[in-house]
Amino acid sequence: MPDSRFIDTAREIVLRAGEIQAARQVSGFRVDKKGVTDLVTEVDLECERMCRAALAERFPDHDILAEELGGPAAGSAPSRYRWIFDPLDGTTNYAHGLPIYCSSLGLEVDGELAVAAIYDPSRKELFTAERGGGAWLNGERLRTSSTSSLIDALLVTGFPYDVRSQQEELIGVFTAFLTSTRAVRRLGSAAVDLCYVAAGRFDGFWEQHLKPWDVAAGALIVTEAGGRMSRMDGSRFDVAAGSLLASNGILHDEMVRVVAEFHASRGRAGRA
Repeated sequence: MPDSRFIDTAREIVLRAGEIQAARQVSGFRVDKKGVTDLVTEVDLECERMCRAALAERFPDHDILAEELGGPAAGSAPSRYRWIFDPLDGTTNYAHGLPIYCSSLGLEVDGELAVAAIYDPSRKELFTAERGGGAWLNGERLRTSSTSSLIDALLVTGFPYDVRSQQEELIGVFTAFLTSTRAVRRLGSAAVDLCYVAAGRFDGFWEQHLKPWDVAAGALIVTEAGGRMSRMDGSRFDVAAGSLLASNGILHDEMVRVVAEFHASRGRAGRA
């Protein structure tokens, strides 16, 4: 089991981020654009600076990778420890007052995910996991669902900000799952999506073009809850891969097959 200071710190930081997010929904905040549809708020930056200050004080020799301010300086010697932080996952939801967002913090030790904490302040739900120690929601053990047939499954997905340039594939895979399952949802926060797979609220999740801060903490929570993670082609999951398929484990191969059959129908080979 990882050092208990790590999970304690992860919990504290995401809870503090949640307090900031809730308070600024009342007091107001500025919204800027990083792209045509990609938003950033001053709350994203406030939460990230808080996280960086706390980690620098407690673990000055650890690396930090976060969405708004990046990672260690180029050329610096890498640490064994790397914290991966999304200060506000679901920024578009947050900016529109839609209460589906969270903060997400994971820790890698020697390249392996070891600690995770995700906090949803709207529902006051704190999801945590430690490698080998299980996954938890507000102190209660998490287990993925027991759904064994894709037609009985409720799935969730998301689309990247540049969806307009990739409509055929993104909508094609979406349609393939939509016609193979009970239903598909889109919430707008990959970290929340992963937590809901771990909690058995969703049976599976897939998405492309994600970043490490979107998935690091949630991936550990899913696997420690008994689920399975891979890339969309079924190959080994990596936080930097961008492609993700998460499931309760039982449905995993069937979900991979849906993706593969869609690509085969388009005459496409290669890794998704």
